[in-house]
Amino acid sequence: MKKEEKYEVVNALTEQIKAYGNFYITDTSNLTVAKVNSIRRKCFESDIVIQVAKNSLIKKAVEAIGGDFTPMYDSLKGSSSVMFSKSTTAPAKLIKELRKTGDKPLLKVAYIDASFFIGDNQLDALVNLKSKEQLVGEIIGLLQSPAKNVISALQSGGNIIAGVVKTLQERG
Repeated sequence: MKKEEKYEVVNALTEQIKAYGNFYITDTSNLTVAKVNSIRRKCFESDIVIQVAKNSLIKKAVEAIGGDFTPMYDSLKGSSSVMFSKSTTAPAKLIKELRKTGDKPLLKVAYIDASFFIGDNQLDALVNLKSKEQLVGEIIGLLQSPAKNVISALQSGGNIIAGVVKTLQERG
């Protein structure tokens, strides 16, 4: 690969990392062409962009972003494919689905919201990871719940007080 081609790959990876904000690096080595094409097709169907890249170019792309990506560097060995998706869990779910028919792809590392998930043993945790929107919704629900309880108690308490006042007036 010529220097210009490497530069283009690094720039493309850098732009994708910036655009998506999260990525998965997988091991797809020793797979048949048919299996790789099947993975690519399923990625396309799931709105996941997949790109095979040299580890050194992946490293240069994350270095160009800035920040500390050193925790993932030990995972950059062998053949690597990078998966990009707006959904933080879609690649993990796809990998899990693909693993029903074979032992690959293997998860090397995932970078989600400035956190690293290193190793294939993190796959289940990633599948069950909640999105920012889900977490914000849960927090809002939790914050609203006490307020609703207070309002409900006041309303029912108000009815009781009104009933007592009415009874006292009637006895009067």
